Amino acid sequence: MAVETGTGTGSGTEVPTLGGAPLLGSLFDLKSDSLGTYLRARDRHGDVVRITAGPPGLRAALYCVFSAEGAQQVLASESANFRKDNTFYQEVRDSFGNGLLTSQDEDYLRQRRLVQPLFTKRRVDGYAGAVAAETRAVVAGWEQAPGAVVDVGEEMMRLALLAVARILFGTDVEATVDVVDRCFPVITEYVLRRGYSPANFPRSWPTPGNKRAAAAMDELYAACDAIIAARRAGGTAAGEDLLSLLATASSTDDGEFDAAELRDQVLIFLLAGHETTATSLAFSLHLLARHPEQQARARAEISRVLGDRTPQAADLDRLPYLTQVLKEAMRLYPAAPVIGRSAVAAAEVGGLTIPAGADVIVAPWVTHRDPRHWPDPDRFDPDRFTPEAEAGRPRYAWFPFGGGPRACIGQHFSMLESVIALAMILRAYEFEAVDTHVPVTAGITLRADGPIRCRITGAEG
Repeated sequence: MAVETGTGTGSGTEVPTLGGAPLLGSLFDLKSDSLGTYLRARDRHGDVVRITAGPPGLRAALYCVFSAEGAQQVLASESANFRKDNTFYQEVRDSFGNGLLTSQDEDYLRQRRLVQPLFTKRRVDGYAGAVAAETRAVVAGWEQAPGAVVDVGEEMMRLALLAVARILFGTDVEATVDVVDRCFPVITEYVLRRGYSPANFPRSWPTPGNKRAAAAMDELYAACDAIIAARRAGGTAAGEDLLSLLATASSTDDGEFDAAELRDQVLIFLLAGHETTATSLAFSLHLLARHPEQQARARAEISRVLGDRTPQAADLDRLPYLTQVLKEAMRLYPAAPVIGRSAVAAAEVGGLTIPAGADVIVAPWVTHRDPRHWPDPDRFDPDRFTPEAEAGRPRYAWFPFGGGPRACIGQHFSMLESVIALAMILRAYEFEAVDTHVPVTAGITLRADGPIRCRITGAEG
């Protein structure tokens, strides 16, 4: 969060402030349970709330927008006024590169134009076979003895990483996955610590934290650079994996990606392309394990539609209930629980004034639990996502992929991967929850704060 320096002007009413400690505001509440703090702020003060954190002189203010209509204003209808200029995005940019997630203005528009043709529905549907192959390997590797317990959080993280690495790199997978497994947690923790701190040492200073992060970034960058160099040396015939396509993407107006830009895109795709999908898969299995009736209904649909054959992209439309399960899991456990922006000019949201320069968040974690759109919001109910139910809600009552011009370019791929993987896993195994309550925390993405263990038994028939 940026240090508060002014109040700006606007025609609306002053935003209410969540009460906190006299000296530090809500600093410790945000550090210990940021998602719970946002829910309390909404419950006490409504759809737009100011939260302060830090000591006088370094106190920062965060303007939280919780309504579906406010989220639409920030992300879509007035998106030009709400930019990715905050400290957190700068830390992600400095660590994972200036790719599609973090770039802005002409950099972003150029990147989007070059990358968009690689994410058409036809192109993404072609990745279904790679997803199925990686899922088949995971399913085959699980212990099938009755009563075996697996941590679906860890297993889905590994599956999603293998799948996105296979699609990105083709055959150059295992070594890259090992490097990502080793380096991503170090870099992610570094980004979070710096992104939410009111003051940081320069990255160039030889502090223990800076040195650990620099070593992890060097190793990760070197692994990506080696694959990129080898792929470019192979020319245009290198393959149909995403890296090969990125390396040859070009246009008269936008040119092509140089080696550093390619690495930035690869790092962002690795970051955004596996942790988010892994979260959706893990919590879908967790919720089904806790709700046997819905699990049986999903498994019956899978059996009826697929039989013993491998699912394909065309099967997404034939598995509506399984898709509803996934959407409901993404409502309750959105992989991006909080989305940050910075206000360029003062803006009126819900009749309240957000000042120029303010740090602003919209929070799927909170909006997805708005009882105005989600009765009994903590209850797991996939039937909230029938076509009729979806048509009756505001567009931004559910926005796990963000929205507006910066909506996630990979959302169709995420849905494709998740439905195919869930179908194959649920066809092979039945799940019973061991950990019935799984605490979560907001990192770069939503993270389980502990294992998500399920007892599995091989499915019969």
